[in-house]
Amino acid sequence: MSMTKLAGAKPSTAKVAGEESRTVASANWTFMTNHTHVLLSLYRQPDQRLRDVAVAVGITERMVQRVVAELVEANYLMITKQGRCNRYTVNANLQLRHPLEKHHKIGELLDLLSLDPGDDQA
Repeated sequence: MSMTKLAGAKPSTAKVAGEESRTVASANWTFMTNHTHVLLSLYRQPDQRLRDVAVAVGITERMVQRVVAELVEANYLMITKQGRCNRYTVNANLQLRHPLEKHHKIGELLDLLSLDPGDDQA
């Protein structure tokens, strides 16, 4: 059986119930989108340069600019000029966009992702 290999993916062997071992393409993926990563980065450091956001997120600066423009257009992010620098402010009161998470606000997600691993809230 031949499977299409994803770009940059490394094949691995997986057992599927009731089937023999087969090669499966395991892509590098994460649970959060680039939009979440960019927003989280700017939430943590509001005066960060987009070049630094790009390095932290692992995407191009041009892609960060595009994501920021989309977040600004959707009112999740505001930009204020401070001299020659930009300062980014997240509108934490907006709801998440997907119907499954609509009952949560973006600020809740960003606060959760910004918790220090040493902080125990239990």
